[in-house]
Amino acid sequence: MTGDAPRAVLTAPHPLLTTPAEPVDATDPRVVALAAELLAALRTTRPSTGLAAPQIGTAVRLIAADVSLHPHARSCAGEVVLVNPRLVAASGWRAVREGCLSVPGLTGETVRASEITVRGELPGSGDAVTLRADAVEALCLQHQLDHLDGLLFLDRIVEASALHPVWQGLAAPALTRPRPSQPAPIRGS
Repeated sequence: MTGDAPRAVLTAPHPLLTTPAEPVDATDPRVVALAAELLAALRTTRPSTGLAAPQIGTAVRLIAADVSLHPHARSCAGEVVLVNPRLVAASGWRAVREGCLSVPGLTGETVRASEITVRGELPGSGDAVTLRADAVEALCLQHQLDHLDGLLFLDRIVEASALHPVWQGLAAPALTRPRPSQPAPIRGS
């Protein structure tokens, strides 16, 4: 990075947000530089817990996540940057409330796995890494992986009534309703 301000986060309906990202060479110096940019952008978006490269305008398979400051985090690998990540295992489906920097002003109820395993590569070395995550970290990583497949959390909303506006920076209270019995399909795994 050259000391410039981090790139702005794109918002819907920007076409890059619905475009599947391309795999890249984790050892390419341009990918290493982009990984540093993505992490810098994530640090400026707190309390957000993750960003994907398409959100900052580059349709490549690269994500950054850090749930260490989230009050409901159980597992936490700290700052994680993965190139070409993919979901290899998922279990414990449950309804969760999520939002997205690319969809400001809305949150929604989706169904996500509470425990996952993700494989990817480290930027620079290209070393393979396997990450097991649960709770908030699992939710965050699934959300970022969806961005790489051109999906927004809106694509996983369980029903229209599960979409909620955000007021004064706080999520609106959830309405009481039955939970879905079937998980949303995992795409791109």
